[in-house]
Amino acid sequence: MTELRSCVGKDGRFKVGVHRPSFGVRNLRKRDYLQSLGELEDGTGVDNQANFPDKDMYEPEADLIYEIHNPFAFRGTTYINSAWADAKAAHPETIAIPAPEPCSLLENIRQARDNRTFDLKEKIEILRLLPHPLRIALAQASTDPEELILLARKSCRVIFGPDLQTPVGIGYKKHPSGRLSPDIHDPEVFEVLVNNPHLPDPWKNALVLKPGVQGTNEITGEYLSHDKSTHVFEYLRRNSYIPWGHFASNMANDAVRYRARDLTDDDIKGLRHLYYQRAFIRLGTELDIPCPGSRAPLTTEELEILRKKILARLRQPGSPSLSFDSTLWGWNFGFGYAQSGHRLHASHQMIHHQNAMIPKQVRTQTGEEMPSFAAGDLIREFVTQYRQTTGKSFFETYVTALRNNTRTDGKTDGPSSLILSEDDHTLLFVPKAQVSEWELQLMPKTACGNILEADTPMRESLDKALLTGVKALEALGAQFVTTIEFSKRLDSWDTDQRLLYSFIPRLPYSPGTFSEAQLRWISGAYPEDVAQACRRVMKPQRTSP
Repeated sequence: MTELRSCVGKDGRFKVGVHRPSFGVRNLRKRDYLQSLGELEDGTGVDNQANFPDKDMYEPEADLIYEIHNPFAFRGTTYINSAWADAKAAHPETIAIPAPEPCSLLENIRQARDNRTFDLKEKIEILRLLPHPLRIALAQASTDPEELILLARKSCRVIFGPDLQTPVGIGYKKHPSGRLSPDIHDPEVFEVLVNNPHLPDPWKNALVLKPGVQGTNEITGEYLSHDKSTHVFEYLRRNSYIPWGHFASNMANDAVRYRARDLTDDDIKGLRHLYYQRAFIRLGTELDIPCPGSRAPLTTEELEILRKKILARLRQPGSPSLSFDSTLWGWNFGFGYAQSGHRLHASHQMIHHQNAMIPKQVRTQTGEEMPSFAAGDLIREFVTQYRQTTGKSFFETYVTALRNNTRTDGKTDGPSSLILSEDDHTLLFVPKAQVSEWELQLMPKTACGNILEADTPMRESLDKALLTGVKALEALGAQFVTTIEFSKRLDSWDTDQRLLYSFIPRLPYSPGTFSEAQLRWISGAYPEDVAQACRRVMKPQRTSP
């Protein structure tokens, strides 16, 4: 029988491999290259003698390395260096990224000039003299609103109101073809600074938030809360990198949110409502189910009625086959640009959700049909293999393993729970094997495999837990978080596969390298300590027994 590569054992306990390295190394070097490296404060010399041993070597006891297969075999394996993880377990407060310090080039120069003030012309000249990479870095790091405004004026043509101070729009250029485009002189600096929370809101609104300023993408939906404090627009992306187009849900320009902590329950409800609504409307249309005809968003009640009608139609004998039978949803939170020009993260005005429908089939160049890819299919293939190999339902066993968890290092005097919060419907937790050192996961506690199977209470629970997870990671200092959804095909009735969300922070000390390219995820913290760090920054919530 083929060995199943998953840390979730069929007995409902996690399996953890332990490498205890000891090895000998034959010395094949012919020459020594001894040199002075420098000296200590008292003048004692420091050399490189240790780099040139004269004998063969033996390492009797190198650091323990824990090898944990991902619960889902297709996601690879996590390796935890015990030396790094033990240090963080002893000092859990180090599982955090310090908040960026205030940054203002102009203020630093002013202090260097004995607090002598300088006029606007001098400030503009200082920024003009900055090399382009440093302007990018300043646009990313500055917390000085005045400095960011000056960078904005340098990066694009700004249109001002009658007072010549308040921005009301952006300049445009007309191309020979008749196409209009914003008159942006420095696209990299512009893109960075309009995503900087410290740029004053009137400038954000004029340069990047007003509907239409980013192009002609049609607004095809909106969500407005009863008190009008939450306002979300749904944009259609016709020519998308996702085949057949996708939709983007952004906070509207009269509800500016640039940090997760600023998001409210109504905000996340609105962002997700547009996703549910678009998917259900498209499914209803394909199945000839009458949908509310007015140009207005569906109410929660109307959405639930439509969902139930779609499910009932799909379950009827001889029901039509869906052309688009899977959903795609994701959230890139945060934006970053390195001074080298490498984009660090790809958010759009920070709070930006994307969704699409995935076709069941795609035709090849020779006219044959082949299945179109959906990430949730990888889950389906794995849970099928798990049941065939173990005779157990994977997700039920996964939940049991989470509740039975013991510390990865085997100790009994530290935190052992991986669960961050739960209610009657969902479970938010740290996975035993993480593809990012701070990865979180969210899943239903019952057999719910996609949003079509999620009733109103389930959807509300998912929405709140998604916000809870991103807020916890931001509170730890994460600036970039990608959240993705793995879902079951909409016309599948397999109850083994559940909806799964993965929160993947991009951390400053762990860029993708050759290890990650081989699905070997390197971690320097035990997942139990990451869970404890998250719980410490979360608001009190109901947790597992």
